[in-house]
Amino acid sequence: MESRPQILIADDHAIFTEGLRLLLEKQYIVVGTVVDGRALITEALRLKPDVIVVDIGMPLLNGLDAAKRVREQLPRVKLVFLTMQDNPNLAAAALELGSAAFVLKHSAGSELLKAIDQVMRGKCYVTPNLRPEDWAVQKNRARRYAKRLTPRQREIVQMCAEGRPMKEIAGHLNLSEKTVQFHKHHIMETFNLKSNADLVLLALKEGLISLDPNPLQDKQFS
Repeated sequence: MESRPQILIADDHAIFTEGLRLLLEKQYIVVGTVVDGRALITEALRLKPDVIVVDIGMPLLNGLDAAKRVREQLPRVKLVFLTMQDNPNLAAAALELGSAAFVLKHSAGSELLKAIDQVMRGKCYVTPNLRPEDWAVQKNRARRYAKRLTPRQREIVQMCAEGRPMKEIAGHLNLSEKTVQFHKHHIMETFNLKSNADLVLLALKEGLISLDPNPLQDKQFS
């Protein structure tokens, strides 16, 4: 039994996470759960799981950026992104990380298990609801025309869009409030943003936050 692959779950919906744990524990060992992207990095490096099942829309640091940082230090970890966001650009970005899968939360539990099996074999998996030609074309188009946020800017945009005060953001990033304010001002100018509402729209466009419906409405893990 101890030879079964170990999985770390990252999702900020507690009841959904418990249902997911029950599904996965039939075949795998769930070594832990976390509720935000920064906790994911810490726990992944401590537990060194074989697979991370991660929601993209998580607080403090989105799942995609958190997974990138984990992969830099744990290059052999397998990644399965489980999300409500049927965004071809996000699917393409996920697959750029190597052996990874992109599954929608309203998919059947059997599809998630299939995706985990595929990444454990060193392959990639994308939900059939997103055709490969669609997300590949959209990703290339986005690269040609979109201004790119730096990793630090992505962090600040996400936490500002979540409505977090400057003091809290500065504490998470080990920066002064003045430096955070400078970064925010630079982002607003670079992307021609006029208000905090525009900043939220940018965060949505970049996939840093999401407007996920309540995952408990879905019955896929029942």
